[in-house]
Amino acid sequence: MTGINTKIILAARAVIFHIGCNVALLLHCCTTLLVAPLLNIKQKQYVFTRYNIFVLWWSKVVCGVHYEVEGKENIPEGPCIILSNHQSSWETFLLQTLFSPLSTVLKKELLNIPLFGWGMRLLDPIALDRAQPIQAFKQLIAQGQDRISDNRSVLIFPEGTRVSKGENVKFNRGGAALAHHSQIPIIPVAHNAGLCVPSNSFILTPGKITVKIGKPIYSERKTKKELYEASTHWIEFNRDELMA
Repeated sequence: MTGINTKIILAARAVIFHIGCNVALLLHCCTTLLVAPLLNIKQKQYVFTRYNIFVLWWSKVVCGVHYEVEGKENIPEGPCIILSNHQSSWETFLLQTLFSPLSTVLKKELLNIPLFGWGMRLLDPIALDRAQPIQAFKQLIAQGQDRISDNRSVLIFPEGTRVSKGENVKFNRGGAALAHHSQIPIIPVAHNAGLCVPSNSFILTPGKITVKIGKPIYSERKTKKELYEASTHWIEFNRDELMA
């Protein structure tokens, strides 16, 4: 009975959490869409990510999901390529609050989601068609360099999709290629968000998420292969250590 009661309580908390997020998103997007034409890109990100701050706080209050960030001192002043493992939507919310101004690489289908997608469009993301990998790669390099020239960082999840605990997916090379072409550093990020916010579950599990931000991997005098191997090894090693 104890186990059943616990599941019921967690499910009830999850319902409250998701209802609160949807109501907040409706209110926030209505306000953001009204003021967006008056703001520059950095101001838009600040305003839009107030919703992210709410989601992080709401998940702690309702579902008991806490977090800590290690290595904030490794975030550079200028633009960089952020490469992170991907286990849930939770890390997307957090990373958009840590790096600014930022352009996120995402599936173009996400921009069609009512309210959320409309708000994401305001941040000028790099929306790729995963069904056309060659075109998507060219788009990533071209638009990525455009964002960087505009002094914005680029957030990429090299696994390409949310990955469950214990599942391994080959990292794509787009982030390393963009870093090589633009000659700016890669900031590797690893986390264990999947322990509390599983990709295939409606329920959030109470606990603490740890996010590790690694030291910059500089692009100068490194090949694309060296950048790929260095960033992939760091992320996979630290991810597995955090998930153990």
